[in-house]
Amino acid sequence: MKPQTLLIVEDNEEDYEHTVRAFRKVGISNSLYRCADGDEALDYLLRRDKYADPETSPRPGVILLDLNLPGTDGREVLEEVKNHKDLSMIPLIVLTTSSDERDIDACYRLGANSYITKPVDVHGFIDAITLLKNFWLELAVLPH
Repeated sequence: MKPQTLLIVEDNEEDYEHTVRAFRKVGISNSLYRCADGDEALDYLLRRDKYADPETSPRPGVILLDLNLPGTDGREVLEEVKNHKDLSMIPLIVLTTSSDERDIDACYRLGANSYITKPVDVHGFIDAITLLKNFWLELAVLPH
């Protein structure tokens, strides 16, 4: 079975690079696509404009979503994805710095499949990515 494509929605270049390095360190070799804001993520997922071709914009098997994005924020992206009949089955993992209980509750109410607070230290982040990999990319059976 072909590894699932991962979509990372992250506006911060440094956070994105840390995530990619952590993925490589723990052995995640899935194809990665990045959207830098919520509007771009929705264009990608809904195959609009430059993302119209499914060959160059494959449907992700898992979405990693930051909450605090410019333009359309992560909460709005989450709501749009989970209310769209063709996208709602894609596992969506909120990966953010916010540990605010209101954010956590709101994201689960909107349909998030998981909520991970980014640890601030490198080792904690690597551990979190390892657990993410073990569950979402190795144990869980994902829809196609």
